Amino acid sequence: MVRAGGILKLAALIFAFLLAVFLAFQLLEINMDFKLSNVIAKSVPENEDSAKPVRHKCGLSKACPVGHFAFKMTSGAASVVGPRICLEDKLLMSGVKNNVGRGINIALVNGRTGELNRTQFYDMWAGEVAPLIKFLNEIEEGTVVMMASFDDPSTKLNDEARKLIADLGSTAISNLGFRDNWIFVGGKGIKTKSPFEQHIKNSADTNKFEGWPEVLEMEGCVPQRQD
Repeated sequence: MVRAGGILKLAALIFAFLLAVFLAFQLLEINMDFKLSNVIAKSVPENEDSAKPVRHKCGLSKACPVGHFAFKMTSGAASVVGPRICLEDKLLMSGVKNNVGRGINIALVNGRTGELNRTQFYDMWAGEVAPLIKFLNEIEEGTVVMMASFDDPSTKLNDEARKLIADLGSTAISNLGFRDNWIFVGGKGIKTKSPFEQHIKNSADTNKFEGWPEVLEMEGCVPQRQD
């Protein structure tokens, strides 16, 4: 009877030992699988999309806040390359679209929706200022007005035309001269001067191109009209 009890105890100890060994191997296998899965995960390249830099509308350096329109624009380069105007990732005016020309290039945009209303350019070297004045007088309240120079934007400008552009928020228009480069975003009914304007004088001492200053580039976020 004692021998039988000893055998049973021995069998129980052997069973417990084997169970412990089995569980230890199971735990080791799970741990190995976990570590292996980590190694594999680290060795697999990340999704290509996550590696790409984030692109913002019109190629801006950062995204615009909600309730704003993203824009980017450049002036013309000498008398060779026309200006480029982009709003909300839509190219409004460019040489590729074949809707730019010498003088002042203008895009009119609905201030509430961001939709393009009209584009036009006026030759201020060989053209007349009267059509430009008529165009400016017909701009509706709440319209975003985007302007860019190409070649010469000022020879035919007169005081009336300059005042109408100043009323859109421009401060540089009064000093805009022969072959100056200029880009501007304003609006009909604006109450203050626009923060979106750049102007560089045509000067033999500083011109990047022979007879013309360097190209201007500007980007920003235009507040959407809410009323």
